[in-house]
Amino acid sequence: MNIEQYRDYCINKRAVTEHFPFNEDTLVFKVLGKMFALTSLQRWENGEGFINLKCDPDYAQELRAKFESIKPGYHMHKQQWNSVYIHTRELSLPLIMKLIDHSYNMVVAGLPKKLRNTLHDY
Repeated sequence: MNIEQYRDYCINKRAVTEHFPFNEDTLVFKVLGKMFALTSLQRWENGEGFINLKCDPDYAQELRAKFESIKPGYHMHKQQWNSVYIHTRELSLPLIMKLIDHSYNMVVAGLPKKLRNTLHDY
């Protein structure tokens, strides 16, 4: 996956917006105002890109045990976020997309019902 594929995949999800809330380097994707994916653009340019993705804590542990390219979330809550290292080529594109979907769905599930119900408007 390259940075353009990553961006296109995230931004085409329902009710997703992109932001740079921390600095000009950290690209953040939000669904209805809540983060579900973020990455450093500079790290992608340097060939060491990774995506921080929200993850069910038990599933996060399972993924970390199975893949060297999935580690506790860099600068994030270690139980609920994973850093998925893209450039190691250990992870398939379908798996990366599945992990992005999982993060998006986790965030959507945690939204208040009233807000979740607005998703169909997008």
